[in-house]
Amino acid sequence: MRRNFWGFFPLVFFTLMFPVSGGAQKIWTLEECINYALENNLDIQKQVLMVESNKKTLLQSALSVLPDLNANGTNVWNFGQTIDQYTNTFATNTVRSNNFYLQSEVTLFGGFQKFNTVKQNRISVLASKYDLDVLKNSISLSVAGYFLDILFNRELLEVAREQLAITVAQVDRIQKKVEAGSAARGDLLNIQAQKAAEELTLIEADNALYISNLSLQQLIDLPVTRDFLIEKPTLKPVQTPNSLVSPEIIYDHALKARPEIQAAELRVQIAQKNLQIARGVLYPTLSLAGSWGTGYSGAAREIDPSIAPIIKLEKIGITQLSHDTVFGYDLGYSSRVISFNDQLHQNENQSVGFYLRVPIFNGWSGRNSISQAKINRSQAELNYDIEKRDLRKIIEQAYADAVASLKKYASSEEKVKAQEESFKYTQQKFDVGMMTSFDFNNSKKDLTKAQSDLLQAKYDFIFKTTILEFYMGNPIRIDRE
Repeated sequence: MRRNFWGFFPLVFFTLMFPVSGGAQKIWTLEECINYALENNLDIQKQVLMVESNKKTLLQSALSVLPDLNANGTNVWNFGQTIDQYTNTFATNTVRSNNFYLQSEVTLFGGFQKFNTVKQNRISVLASKYDLDVLKNSISLSVAGYFLDILFNRELLEVAREQLAITVAQVDRIQKKVEAGSAARGDLLNIQAQKAAEELTLIEADNALYISNLSLQQLIDLPVTRDFLIEKPTLKPVQTPNSLVSPEIIYDHALKARPEIQAAELRVQIAQKNLQIARGVLYPTLSLAGSWGTGYSGAAREIDPSIAPIIKLEKIGITQLSHDTVFGYDLGYSSRVISFNDQLHQNENQSVGFYLRVPIFNGWSGRNSISQAKINRSQAELNYDIEKRDLRKIIEQAYADAVASLKKYASSEEKVKAQEESFKYTQQKFDVGMMTSFDFNNSKKDLTKAQSDLLQAKYDFIFKTTILEFYMGNPIRIDRE
């Protein structure tokens, strides 16, 4: 009863966690899993945004080479005494003034910093695209590994079921013999213990299959569901190739095509451009600038021609000899504020000029920037060498694993054949009472282990050869019959 409960528990748990949905169940191929991951993976989407951000940075750096143009306008009220900028006189009343001007400047020479920045950002866009390809490749290989892991666990589960079926049949047969008195009860107990152990193995294999299904769904960012099911392709038999492509050939091909190598190489170029930008700080900067401006002041006044002047008799002065007072007539004119439009025309001013800036001493910042840029270039070169070294290690390791798994598969295949023949002979002897249940169980365990080793070698060889094919530039796929 206990064994039946624990065998039933995973199904109950799975059903409660993931309810069954209606409709036809979709069967996922490896290619569909990879495509879904590439379209929905959040890390890939994040890297896509990084590429777009680098494109905007490139556009901005290219536009910075063009002349700038800025317009400014002010509207100011002044209270109290001040010197009016347009009349150059003291104003004591509240005066409103306006200033309007356009200004443009272009750098004629600046140590080629802007041009090198554009080139650097252009390379950064390419490097970020290669980073995106690296991420896609990594996820694609991971999907293939998880996919093959499901296939492996699925076949392992079938082996466990077959072995349990054989043991169940033996339990029934021995039970009848014990009841008939032709077999010892100890044999029945041994075979029942073996049945319990194989039921546990079946549960563990079922759990491993569930975990591998769950892991693949999480990897491709698919909402987890119990309906997830991958195809069960008919794989081509594992065959010993006449000759495996040498790791040197694979490495030479990958060195030219792998995005991680190309991205590392581009970052060396980025570091070199950064060094050129740093050196440009030490050069003089020559700029051309021009401006146009005008303004208005409430203190600027003129004679009002619409009002007739008033004749006034005013004291002019005193004679020196007689000290008589001298009077004269004066015309008193009325004034008005010069109109806004007239002042805009009258106060127009333009300027154009060349501006030269020569760096002499700036706290040694320029030299330190150059030194830091050289260090960054050396680091980029080391990272490039590290990427090439890691690539060689991965290929050499995958090649060695493929060769080892192929040898293991051939050996395991022979071992399975031998164990199957041995088990048939053992079963025959056990059926006629010439072998104990203990020896029968050991023989059955050896067969199960040999079958498991064969499956492991099989899928390990498929995955390692898939890696090698991928580094040769071939798409990730499963060889079907």
